[in-house]
Amino acid sequence: MSSGKLPLAAGDLQLNFCKTLTCPNFGSKDEQDYLVQHTNPARPILVCRECGAFPPLLNNHDVHAELIAQRQLHADGLCACTNPECEHLGKPVLTHRHCYHAFGYSGDRQRYRCKSCQSTFVDRWSGVNKKSELQQKLLAFLFTGHTVRDICRRLSLNPKTFYDHLNQIAARCRQKLAAYDSRFLADTSTGHLASVHTALQPKSDNGVQWLATGEAHSGYVLQQDVNYHADDHHHLTTHHDPYQSDCRFMSTHSAGQPQETVVRPEGLLGRVDAKYRDVFARSNVEDPYTQPLHFIYPNRGTLIRPQYTTYAHYLNLKPLIEHWQQIVVFSPQEPLLRSACLSVFEADIRDKRVSHVYVEQDAGWQPGSEPEKIDIVLLSWWRDRWAFTRRGDGAKAICDHGQNKGQEAYWLTHASCDALKKYQQHFHQQFSLLVNEPRRRLRPGGLLPLLDIYRAWHNLCWQDRAHLTPAQRLGLTERPLTLADLML
Repeated sequence: MSSGKLPLAAGDLQLNFCKTLTCPNFGSKDEQDYLVQHTNPARPILVCRECGAFPPLLNNHDVHAELIAQRQLHADGLCACTNPECEHLGKPVLTHRHCYHAFGYSGDRQRYRCKSCQSTFVDRWSGVNKKSELQQKLLAFLFTGHTVRDICRRLSLNPKTFYDHLNQIAARCRQKLAAYDSRFLADTSTGHLASVHTALQPKSDNGVQWLATGEAHSGYVLQQDVNYHADDHHHLTTHHDPYQSDCRFMSTHSAGQPQETVVRPEGLLGRVDAKYRDVFARSNVEDPYTQPLHFIYPNRGTLIRPQYTTYAHYLNLKPLIEHWQQIVVFSPQEPLLRSACLSVFEADIRDKRVSHVYVEQDAGWQPGSEPEKIDIVLLSWWRDRWAFTRRGDGAKAICDHGQNKGQEAYWLTHASCDALKKYQQHFHQQFSLLVNEPRRRLRPGGLLPLLDIYRAWHNLCWQDRAHLTPAQRLGLTERPLTLADLML
């Protein structure tokens, strides 16, 4: 592509523009508003002529390809259209009956035809689950900390059969959750969401990041993704070039060398400021892996650059909540989450329908505490407006990227990512033997079906201290579901 041009749009999708909310060029796709250069690799490729910001560039076609890949994974095993070219891709029959025709039977199972692409498929869940009892036992052993080898011995299964059952259970869980997700989305008009990310296997250093978004206060998890494809890909790139196709796939040579442990500053303000310095040490502020981080590439599968996973994650979320009137997305301090959210919801943010808020706090902060004194601090090159407060032994800070002054006390009390962080922490605790198994550290693909199972169990079965599930807190169920209910 010639110098001075932005990467080509993928249909209407163009994510390369100024991300500074206070800049007149925020959201502008006009190439005349930017300086685009390709001659000096030491300088940013894109610079806003108005505010001087230098947002990293993305390949829009690769973002769209990752969006389709995520939709196929989310719909895997569901009774839904699986044609990647169809507008009904991943829309379950259970919640989108207007998209399909009943089209006879295959044995005792209902067949459907998509009204858009005319492809046909069978509802594999319309029959009785004859393996329900065995699968309940398998799940019970998994949730009580047994290893795969031990479960196979107890149930007289070979490992392949075990993983076949695990994939079937995961598909059944996705089908079960589809109805509750649809009800939650339809019954909600305003919402507080939270997005969090962490390493899928914290002790493996394999570079796989796990991103989850859900209702901020109940902890009901709506969507989750990882920057990993279970299949190998042959077009891997060491350096990210947004003008080349398949640039979202990371090369095995991208892994850095082990770094010395850096002593983190004490105090919340010091940690927030240090995070900005870490971010500016990256050559791409939206890609944590452009910093010299150490990770060991998985033996199987392919890593995706985190920005492509994150942008696709929000693009998948957007149509689900397009009818909501007011939306606030909380996240920990990470420019990748901020930029992806602001970019995908750019028009809604300008219309004040969507806003994004950073939330950071000490371990000693008591949830729901009201601030006693609020200090306003402008931080980093972006001059982000942070509000800090302290109560007792804990401190908390928020940054409303909409720069809406006067709401600091409200957000310091109510903004939280705790429920989603605990969801990920509980997963690592619940399945620590499986997650940290030495042979699995470089083979994360085996954990993907477990993520779907755990999301269903967490939303519908797990009870908090008040003996309520996230689904109960949202009024979606009257009682906790059992493992047997999930297998019906």
